[in-house]
Amino acid sequence: MARITYSIVPHDGGWAYKAADAFSEPFPSREMALAAAKAVAAEQQVGGDDEDISFQDEKGNWHFEHTDGGDRPEATVEDG
Repeated sequence: MARITYSIVPHDGGWAYKAADAFSEPFPSREMALAAAKAVAAEQQVGGDDEDISFQDEKGNWHFEHTDGGDRPEATVEDG
């Protein structure tokens, strides 16, 4: 199972949550960023419908896959 960790960090004069190298919008307080990260982590774990998807890789090759809507990552929030 994939895992996503959201970290609360200072960002752009405020606070943000960060996953890998991607930052959220800045929030005025650490508490607001933490609440937003918890909401996003909870939503990340909600399953959806199965879908057939297609995508093009960096070499220009097309791939077609069936995705399981219930295959959701484990999402956690680190504050500190």
